[in-house]
Amino acid sequence: MSWYGPLPYAETLAEMKRLREAMLADRAMPGCLILCEHPPTVTCGKGSESGNVLLGSEELERRGIGLVPIERGGDVTYHGPGQLMVYPVVRVGVRVRAFLEDLAGALAKLAQGFGVDGAAWQHSEAGLWVGSRKLAACGLHLRRGVSIHGFSFNVCTPPEAWNCIVPCGLSGPGPISLSEAMATKPPPGVAECAEAALPLLRSVLESYGLDPSARAELL
Repeated sequence: MSWYGPLPYAETLAEMKRLREAMLADRAMPGCLILCEHPPTVTCGKGSESGNVLLGSEELERRGIGLVPIERGGDVTYHGPGQLMVYPVVRVGVRVRAFLEDLAGALAKLAQGFGVDGAAWQHSEAGLWVGSRKLAACGLHLRRGVSIHGFSFNVCTPPEAWNCIVPCGLSGPGPISLSEAMATKPPPGVAECAEAALPLLRSVLESYGLDPSARAELL
């Protein structure tokens, strides 16, 4: 089982880095998958524009929102309650594009399982989209072929959560959550979504050296 529930962002990032260093030191060490949920956190990737964070650091702190510059690609994004974080620490090698497409395909099947058809991967605006709105954002960082970071899949993220940033630096309609895209059924919680995602993600990630029984050292 790879669902860890709510985890602080900084601890999760530190554990991903620790796992990667261990894998680089031991070529036989298999990959690991972390599925979790974070408290409100804004992360700024290497391509971030400072103007895409709409609140100052003091106001973010007052609202209980962390601000973390990180090494992944991409612009500014938000993580918080109602969002499923998908963090595979695996050996990707040179198969970066295929890796992203494979993960996005698994998440599209996850959405379809909850009645949301038509979710599609877009390489140019990296993410999983439903029409003109992003359902899942992605960003990676590779070191010697081993990847950390991953996808954030919006399950039931409150729409106002995005008001503190310009998500991914994109104007136009904001992100969409599974709960909004679903037509009729009561939306799932993040834990239920994680349980449904596990077999889909594992089937994809085994070709990248995932050990389904591997556990990260997280509470």
